[in-house]
Amino acid sequence: MITLKQAAAWCGGTVLPEYENVHFFGARADSRVIEPGQLFVALVGVRDGHDFIPAALEKGAAAVLGERQIPGVPMIVAENSLRALGDIARGWRETGAAGIRVVGVTGSVGKTTTKEMIACALSSALRTQKTEKNFNNDIGLPMTVLDLRPDTEAAVIEMGMNHFGEISYLTRIAKPDVALITNIGTMHIKNLGSREGICKAKLEILEGLRGDGAVILNGDEPLLRGAGVPHPTLWFGLKTECDLTAEDLVEHELGIRFTAVGLSQRVPVDLAALGQHYVYNTLSALLAAHCLNVPLEGAARALRGFTNTGNRQRIFDKNGYHVVADCYNAGPESMAASLSILEKRPTEGRRIAVLGDMLELGEYGPEAHARVGRLAAQSADLVLTYGPLCILTAEAAGEKGRHYDTHADLLAALRAEARPGDVLLFKGSHGMHMEKVLEDFFS
Repeated sequence: MITLKQAAAWCGGTVLPEYENVHFFGARADSRVIEPGQLFVALVGVRDGHDFIPAALEKGAAAVLGERQIPGVPMIVAENSLRALGDIARGWRETGAAGIRVVGVTGSVGKTTTKEMIACALSSALRTQKTEKNFNNDIGLPMTVLDLRPDTEAAVIEMGMNHFGEISYLTRIAKPDVALITNIGTMHIKNLGSREGICKAKLEILEGLRGDGAVILNGDEPLLRGAGVPHPTLWFGLKTECDLTAEDLVEHELGIRFTAVGLSQRVPVDLAALGQHYVYNTLSALLAAHCLNVPLEGAARALRGFTNTGNRQRIFDKNGYHVVADCYNAGPESMAASLSILEKRPTEGRRIAVLGDMLELGEYGPEAHARVGRLAAQSADLVLTYGPLCILTAEAAGEKGRHYDTHADLLAALRAEARPGDVLLFKGSHGMHMEKVLEDFFS
């Protein structure tokens, strides 16, 4: 438990003497989900969080972190609530959560899946917590750290970003014992300028690494190979010499089997997931387990039960259709991976790709969307697209491509074309809401 006096000292805030010994555990910035005993963080943005203090207290909030004192309310008052939240989380990491071994995860593609796989692997031997939902930014990560219980043995914390300096800030709060970068892609290239810029931003995770910490990197990424990381490093990959690689890879209708080879071991792996990218995710998760002294055999057994979260890759049959749904986010790399899965799905019908725009690609967007269209033409019998940039995808797909300006028109076309027995891929950036097209198709 944290007292308001402790938290105020960590963030440079003030607390009235009569409230110094009020204590809390955990924090939330949404009064709708606050739980009894937590700290309510009144953020000031488009809406003023101070307006929701009564609702948070009614739901059982123990105290409030805000920027102005409310009479009769136990509060920490700070100049900036968001920065104070980060400072309080850093203080908890250095004191009550100091004994927890943290794996920090970032990367352009697959970081949430990798986070989930690491947590699954570590849970085979350790009491493990992880980033929940999309709590990987300057609001969510501090809340994740403040959720860490003192009796937890390991935590897996995801770090997202779309600008320079963001991961630097997050990693100095989380203070990972192991830092893992899944890959360097083109997501957020609009803000970071180039893949080299993206690599530089991802490597900021090392700035918070504890002194004796280890680093896990994708050995098939030349930008990471050439980064000159000044820490003990373990490499995973399939195309280059690495500490852990995969042999005897077999993709079957229900998933993937392979042998993880390295660290003087050969460990069988059987996943209920499709696509070569899951092999990379698994290898990195096994290396994270190794760094925390979790036996690879036990970690691999635990991963047999792994299932992904949210709108990330879901493969299912419904009403006679075989569906590949991956609507959480999209970039050129993940689009290529999903189209590869579509191409390999056995079917007596057609393969139909239902694609939405990839966002935050800046000047690289037009060529990236055209490139996806060319790939889609090789993987699908029909390519239906939605979004202002995806018109280039449809054009590049040639006679297979058809573009629509609205969800309603896209849905109508899909209903007219699709027949039971077809394989349907739904993929696009989160902001394109392709999951809504999927839901409406089956409604």
